[in-house]
Amino acid sequence: MSIHPQFNPVALSIGPLSIHWYGLMYLIGFAFFILLGRYRIKQQHHSVFTVTILDDVLFYGVLGVILGGRLGHVLFYQFSYYLTHPLEIFAIWQGGMSFHGGLIGVLLAMFFWLTNIS
Repeated sequence: MSIHPQFNPVALSIGPLSIHWYGLMYLIGFAFFILLGRYRIKQQHHSVFTVTILDDVLFYGVLGVILGGRLGHVLFYQFSYYLTHPLEIFAIWQGGMSFHGGLIGVLLAMFFWLTNIS
């Protein structure tokens, strides 16, 4: 039997503002993407990637992971609840993200980016 640690999901609270651990992980992941990407572009002068392309990929990826993660939570975990309370889908401050939805969202976002590059 596997025992999962019980920890506080809130990393930092300042008054009514709460910063959750998963939000920090998103921020760290996006920061590493942009920092490592810019470093690699600078090191590999013959790369087809430019800083502009990297920024566009990050923008599409952020949209994909956030929107896909939220919609994945809605569709995979609490579909019947959100079917009866559709405005609650936008209540992102109550939490609810899905890895599966985020992955699908990023894949769709990258496909959309690839089909719209000029």
